[in-house]
Amino acid sequence: MSPSTRSDSAATAARDHWEVLGLAAGADAASIKRAFRQQARLWHPDLNGNDPVAEARFKRVNEAYAVLSDPIRRRAWEAGEGQESSGLDADPFASGFPPFEDYLAHLFGQEPRGSRRWEDEPEPDDPPEARSVTTAPPSPPPVMAATDEETLVSLTPEQALSGQRLELELRDGTLVEVWTPPLAGDGWRLRLAGVAAGGADHFLQLRVRTEEGLRIDGLRVLYQLDLHPADAALGCQAVVPTLEGPVRLRVPPGSSSGRQLRLRQRGQSQGEQRGDQLVEVRIVVPAKPTEAEEALFRRLRELDLEQNSANDA
Repeated sequence: MSPSTRSDSAATAARDHWEVLGLAAGADAASIKRAFRQQARLWHPDLNGNDPVAEARFKRVNEAYAVLSDPIRRRAWEAGEGQESSGLDADPFASGFPPFEDYLAHLFGQEPRGSRRWEDEPEPDDPPEARSVTTAPPSPPPVMAATDEETLVSLTPEQALSGQRLELELRDGTLVEVWTPPLAGDGWRLRLAGVAAGGADHFLQLRVRTEEGLRIDGLRVLYQLDLHPADAALGCQAVVPTLEGPVRLRVPPGSSSGRQLRLRQRGQSQGEQRGDQLVEVRIVVPAKPTEAEEALFRRLRELDLEQNSANDA
């Protein structure tokens, strides 16, 4: 039997490393390396849930690459020498399997990306206290969303005049004591800076009104008087509420919406000061006019058009 025939038969008798890597006999080094990467990724225990079958297959893939990538071991394997160990003296995975990427990096002479030790790497001689330890800076506190809050606060005219102590409970349960300023008015918006959750602001919306519809603004009292178009056009006598009771107010003819009429000395008083009451006229048309009212409104419109045409001529 020739030397080559003896070599081929010996290689076949042992585990076929070419078959393990899925290669034809005699493949070049680049093909061996590429096939090994594919098979190692396919059977690495970390990628197969530590399946015992995958572990055994991975060891065979590692053994095949160790033999075929080393010319000396490959020649010995092909010659049938050292078949029991196939060129490997000990199980490199006796202490566990390294992370897949670190394993490839170590095998191909690259810098491992992981920190897990394998293949019985020696521990450093220096004790832990002798080594320099760099601690990461503490994480910044979480950023809280700052959403402004608002509370509607109702005051009597007397409370608004002198100022009122309020005990406000925020949404997070915090109690805040605050005083409203003297001579506060209806519609005022007071800002409490930074007291809400996340450093947000809390606003107090003041409501200072009476049951009769009077609105307080410092020493002044405001009232809105709704009038029928005929009353506003022709003038009328209207009964208006005040802080001291109702009074009769004369509305001049031709009063349009927004006109303000003054009731002197009918506002709030503080010491020797006393404010006025302002009555604002607002014309209100009937929501559902009668046929007679519609006829009158149409006639008024015709008269207005005739008057405008005469003025233009």
